[in-house]
Amino acid sequence: MARNHSERRRGQNHPPVKVLNLYACLGGNRYKWDEVADIEVTAVELDPVAAELYAERFPNDTVIVADAHAYLLNNFQRFDFIWSSPPCPTHSRARFWRYGATGQKPSFPDMRLYEEIIFLQHHFKGKYVVENVIPYYEPLMHAQKRDRHLYWTNFPIPQKVSDRQKVDVCQGSEEMKRLCAYHDYDFTKYDGEQNRLKMARNLVYYEAGKRIFEAACGIIRKQDVHQLELL
Repeated sequence: MARNHSERRRGQNHPPVKVLNLYACLGGNRYKWDEVADIEVTAVELDPVAAELYAERFPNDTVIVADAHAYLLNNFQRFDFIWSSPPCPTHSRARFWRYGATGQKPSFPDMRLYEEIIFLQHHFKGKYVVENVIPYYEPLMHAQKRDRHLYWTNFPIPQKVSDRQKVDVCQGSEEMKRLCAYHDYDFTKYDGEQNRLKMARNLVYYEAGKRIFEAACGIIRKQDVHQLELL
């Protein structure tokens, strides 16, 4: 099906959308992008095991093992669309509540999240998404809330982006089974240092990734057409 979509789009003379997928992990957000547009994806992931598995899953993408935060700063101008999902634990309500219950020493929120939002807002000419959890504090910048996530973007996204009930109705081994089924991926392949279940839970639901990317591509295509008309 994706191939037919691509052939139809090529007939419409739309250039490939150059995408930067930061903190790519195993590509939950990226899974259905091929059904939306012709794309050239560069994925950046620091975990070499996750990066290798991502490359197996999406062999046509360029996969780079690097610090996504630094890569964004040095390469942002090369892309039409940027998706960033910075690490979320230091912002999460779950960790905040755990500190209160156990007396563990708290940690500073990782402010790279807001560094990237501000940077993209003021310097990037394309369309962007920065995704993270709903934090334990009042967000420092306005975002669009969908399900359990916040999305900082420079374009409107659909009111409904995913059906979380498909997987969020159980825990433990049954939850892992449902996550594997939903993401169409066997997370037991991963043998790196991260917790498999936490990794599976943290993947962006592919429905959200697809619907938000569709919204961005609709704007990008209109801009391309307008630019061609001006030329």
